[in-house]
Amino acid sequence: MTSGERNDRRPAGALEDEVLAVLWSASAPMSPAEVQAELGGRLAYTTVMTTLARLERKGLATRERLGRGYVYTPTVDEAAHTADAMRDLLSRRSDRAAVLAQFVSRLSPDDEETLQRLLREMTD
Repeated sequence: MTSGERNDRRPAGALEDEVLAVLWSASAPMSPAEVQAELGGRLAYTTVMTTLARLERKGLATRERLGRGYVYTPTVDEAAHTADAMRDLLSRRSDRAAVLAQFVSRLSPDDEETLQRLLREMTD
């Protein structure tokens, strides 16, 4: 593999996040073919199937038989999934206070205001 090819790779978890985003936007369980179509058909059907199976194994989606195939539904919403990922990443750092300080210092003014409001609501 050349260095140029490595640059074209998705970051770890990005494909799962793309597939989850499709499932989150759906109003009903989706088949692999429907997910593939929502992603613009740019991924191979087998790639979508493998990704959905991985999400099911991780407990992020459930599958239900429909006819000869399966349909998938997310088990967590976007906010909970993102919060879990943030908590997991933070737990792997030795200086959590420094990470949190950097995180807060890089928030937009609107996000900082939202965070402050949420923290006040939790203590009230």
